[in-house]
Amino acid sequence: MALPRITSPHATGNQRTQRVMLQVLLATVPAALVLTWLFGIGTLVNLLWASLVALGCEAAILAIRKRPITFYLKDGSALVTAVLLALALPPYAPWWLTLIAVGFAIIFGKQLYGGLGQNPFNPAMLGYVVVLISFPLPMTTWPAPHSVGMLAGIEHIWGLASLPDGWSQATALDSLKLNKSLTVDELWAQNPAFGRFGGQGVEWVNLAFLLGGLYLLKQKLISWHAPVGMLAALAVMSLLFWNGSGSDSNGSPLFHLLTGATMLGAFFIVTDPVSGATSQLGRIIFGAGVGVLVYIIRTWGGYPDGMAFAVLLINLTAPTIDYYSRPRTYGHRKAERGFKIGE
Repeated sequence: MALPRITSPHATGNQRTQRVMLQVLLATVPAALVLTWLFGIGTLVNLLWASLVALGCEAAILAIRKRPITFYLKDGSALVTAVLLALALPPYAPWWLTLIAVGFAIIFGKQLYGGLGQNPFNPAMLGYVVVLISFPLPMTTWPAPHSVGMLAGIEHIWGLASLPDGWSQATALDSLKLNKSLTVDELWAQNPAFGRFGGQGVEWVNLAFLLGGLYLLKQKLISWHAPVGMLAALAVMSLLFWNGSGSDSNGSPLFHLLTGATMLGAFFIVTDPVSGATSQLGRIIFGAGVGVLVYIIRTWGGYPDGMAFAVLLINLTAPTIDYYSRPRTYGHRKAERGFKIGE
């Protein structure tokens, strides 16, 4: 019997990538629904606009590079980057802010490195950091949950009207970071930004991302190593430096796990197979590094969250982490670390 001669790779190519990306998009649906319930239709507008920008930028660069446009657009990777960015940006972010963030992510974070599989940095986090540093005011303007009607605020996205008075509020991370006099109990009692465990509304968003992450784990699209490494490191750091409920408190472990972009980062960002580590031990180290840096930036840094900065910094270390965490070669006592001149 003659066996078919099939060259590598032995996966299903673009269709396999497309199925994975569609599953990731499906896993973001709970968070998108919760954000819409909390903040209105602005989240859906962000998602639609970011998706159009991502597809347009991807098509334009592919055309310049003389690559097949339809083939690469169908893999869904540009849409995943757009959706993750849209969910991370404030609802009702100005149209130009989303345009810059998504455009930078696709062009400079992905295509200029050669496209999918070549980028050393997470494209979504790269686009997020660019607009956070460049435009801190609109990037920190989050509405209070249920503060306006479902359809209100759309005029602000397109620059037709200003934000309603009293519409935005400081986040729980902002309030805790700037607090100098109130105890944690007093903050929780007086500040509407605090919910039951983390930030008001944001704790539900984190639980929705957790649900999506568990779905990805169940489908075996991601491994548990990086999320567990990140969440465990963040919990340990917050436990070690948790100084009670006084005015100088840094927040409890539960607070840090259910506020900011914790679950988004744990299940949708640090699990990126391209810009992260590849070995199982390496993924744990990679996730732990992100968790430690997130806590350091939140507590002692200049930004209230720091997820994007932490991810990009650890992206730089991914090759080194892989180098020192490779499993040993079968038949050898330890993994080869290189070669000597003359061998």
